[in-house]
Amino acid sequence: MQRCERTYVEEEPIDGALALAQHRGYEDALRRCGAHVIRLPGSSRLPDCVFIEDTAIVVDETAVMMSMGAQSRRGEVSEVEDALRAFRPIAHVAFPATIDGGDVVRSGRELFAGLSRRTNPAGVDALRAVLAPFGYSVTGVPVLHCLHLKSACSALPDGRMLVNQNLIDASPLRRHGLIQVPPAEQLAADVLVIGERIIVSDAFPETIDLLASLGSEILPVSVSEFAKAEGGVTCLSLVFNAGLD
Repeated sequence: MQRCERTYVEEEPIDGALALAQHRGYEDALRRCGAHVIRLPGSSRLPDCVFIEDTAIVVDETAVMMSMGAQSRRGEVSEVEDALRAFRPIAHVAFPATIDGGDVVRSGRELFAGLSRRTNPAGVDALRAVLAPFGYSVTGVPVLHCLHLKSACSALPDGRMLVNQNLIDASPLRRHGLIQVPPAEQLAADVLVIGERIIVSDAFPETIDLLASLGSEILPVSVSEFAKAEGGVTCLSLVFNAGLD
């Protein structure tokens, strides 16, 4: 992970033992939310592979494999695809379109796709073409000062969006209702919602209090070592409904 891609953060030493302990704590939080956790093997050839969210978008009808924006990460997709075949038919976004899963925020049958350094307009169009037959809409959202859309936006259980409007052009999101993160916690909008529970980095206590005041159950987790690799709580898993029949 020390060799991972970085765009907006400076390189810092990553404590591997602490990262492993934090990942176990993260898995425990997923289980507390009712998730069944399936672990895939990592690879020293793919230093970003722990950030599995970027490899695919999984909706009820299909799993869409991403064509990732960073060339060094493209080898991550095939193993995740093999695992997802047990749960969904597979579709693909193909180059020269590029898109990362971390750029896609879903609210019901609406998807918002970040136009970022990793996701280009062709990637957004390709995702829209794959999902439109199933009744999903895909709207582009300019990402201005962060890696992915999910670095600055998450859909909350009540339908509103937790955002940092300083990092993205939030105008396509406004009709959902926006909740701005506290000024001292610029990257706190990356939260993982599973049902009515919300997993949040414990680095953001003001955001934890804000979300708790809305009535959600909050599960704080430590992800400091993953933050050094430009990761957050959504990056570390692919969450979807496994059994649909």
